Amino acid sequence: MYCGPKVLPPIIHPTINRENHLIHHYVVPHIHPSHTTTFNHHVYQCQRYFPYTEPTVNDALHQDLVGFGPGPRPLFGL
Repeated sequence: MYCGPKVLPPIIHPTINRENHLIHHYVVPHIHPSHTTTFNHHVYQCQRYFPYTEPTVNDALHQDLVGFGPGPRPLFGL
């Protein structure tokens, strides 16, 4: 918020007296302006996500064998 410069109380320097005794009073305000700049910084965070799934597959095999012929034989004709 900007409210304008603040004016400080004036500094009155010693009066100069002359021989004719005329007094000239001068008020010299000392103005010290200031300035404030407001910076609005906007930070955008890009958050990246990499969801990962790893399924497990359970496989089952079923065999139903029907034998044809005389059946198993010994290897050497016994």
